[in-house]
Parts: sequence; C-alpha cells; structure tokens
Amino acid sequence: MINYKHLHYFWMVAKEGSIARASERLHITPQTISGQITLLEAYFDEDLFKKAGRNIELTETGRLVLNFADEIFSLGGELEQVMHHLPNYRPEQFRVGVVDVVPKSIAHRILLPALQMPGAIRMICREADLDTLLAELSIHRLDLVLADRPIPSTVSTRGFSHKLGECSVSFFATEKLQQQLTGGFPKCLNGAPLLLPSSGNQLRANIDQWLDTNRIHPRIVAEFDDSALMKAFGQKGVGVFLAPSAIKNEVMKQYGVKHIGQALEIKESFYAISVERKIVNPITSSVIETANNSLFAKE
Repeated sequence: MINYKHLHYFWMVAKEGSIARASERLHITPQTISGQITLLEAYFDEDLFKKAGRNIELTETGRLVLNFADEIFSLGGELEQVMHHLPNYRPEQFRVGVVDVVPKSIAHRILLPALQMPGAIRMICREADLDTLLAELSIHRLDLVLADRPIPSTVSTRGFSHKLGECSVSFFATEKLQQQLTGGFPKCLNGAPLLLPSSGNQLRANIDQWLDTNRIHPRIVAEFDDSALMKAFGQKGVGVFLAPSAIKNEVMKQYGVKHIGQALEIKESFYAISVERKIVNPITSSVIETANNSLFAKE
C-alpha cells in the first residue's frame, strides 16, 4: 500500500519546485524529504524526478503521479472543510474539463449557471487537450468536457457529444488600427496585420478557407493557442483579432476595441461531452440548457 506521508512529501516538492523550498514549508530537513521520496520511488520502481542542471524536474511518471496526488490531497482538503462545517456544508462537486482551444470567455459563460444553482456546489475546472480530457472522462474523473468538436471517430472513448450551439466570428481592432484599414469589410483585411488561432484545429481551418474563398491576403503577425493572449495583443494594437460573435459586446467593453466586421460563414461550434446519453445530473443539465436557450440561441 502507498505510504501517503511519502506521497505528500513528493507532492510538496513537485509544487514548490525544489526539496529546499519544500523543506522550509514542512519544517523538516532536506535529507528527510529526499530519503522519503527515494522510498516512494522504490515502491513504484520508477524515478519521479530527474536532474535539470542544479534543479530537479518531474519525469513522465512523476507528472502522472502528481495528477493523482493533486486529486488525493484536494479531496483531503475538502474532507477537512466538510467535517469542520457539518452538518450545514456539503458541497456537490462538479468536475469539468475545458479543451484548451475553447475561448475562456465562452467557457465562463457556459459554466456560470452551475454556480448559480441553489445549494452548495464546488466546481473544479481542468484545461488540457481533448484526448487527455476524454481519457479522464472515461474513468469518471470528470463529469463533463467542453470542446470545440464532438468526439472524433478515431477515438475509442465511450461518450456522447451534446451540441451546445454554434456562432459566427467577429473581427476587432483598436480604434487607431481601424483607421488605418482601407475599404469595407472584409476587403479591409487585405494586407492588414492579423492575429490568428494556431493551426491544427477546426476553427483555424475554417478561417483559412474563408480567407482563400474571399481572396483576402492579410499579413499574419502572430498565432496563438490561447485566445485570451491573442486578445491581449490585439488590445495593444498589434493586429486585428477575432472572437466569437456571441460575446461581441463583452469583447469590445473589456478590451476597448472596435468591431470591424462579422464573418457569418465562419462557424465556431461548441460541445458538451458526457459519459451518459441522457443527462440526469442537474448541474450538467442546467449548463447545457442555458447554453442552448440563451448563449447561442440568437445564432
């Protein structure tokens, strides 16, 4: 059986980034921590850390163990919280994975109804690629996955894709940059500095096709995995950027930019993926119904 004291020492070192800092936090000697981690590695018969110059970093096995340790000690913290607040506080967990290409502002709007339901609810969000999140969904470590596409036919994970809706994309720029653009939309994008999502996802493929169909040749100055980072650069006037039309007003207000046009032909889709065909979890049901009836209802 795993020695959870050894696992806790490993967890603290992984979180702090070094044995010395973990030693300060735990008020025990570095030699004691090092010895306990060595015993844990012997138990697993795998190295959990490797040297990186003067520092140490996790091995692949170490990262896997850290994922489980995170959940174990998170649950331990929750247990303490619940026991200290009995009988009034028993939060229901809602564990959701968000695929890394889904815009944070859209994910926030989709998930917000979960925290507005009556009763104590604790939402735990994880962000990763679709394959990683589907694997966690399959072993019931997640209740729901938010994605930009349904489960691929090449993936063997058993699950069901519930379409939340789709919306077109809009283009935005600072007022100064907008004044430098010539012609109407979308021709004003010809030669304009443009910020785009990274290649390799359906949205980028749709954008590239739309640009080609309309014979528009912008000057692509940067590509981003993180849509929030793309907006931050757009806010500084580095280039024209895009976002889902469903949050057009929110983007203009938050980033202080102008809306320069809407591409109705470019559709961005959003899905909720669950292990159940018929949704019975009331939290999941509320999230899906609100998205269908409010967020994407206009398009």
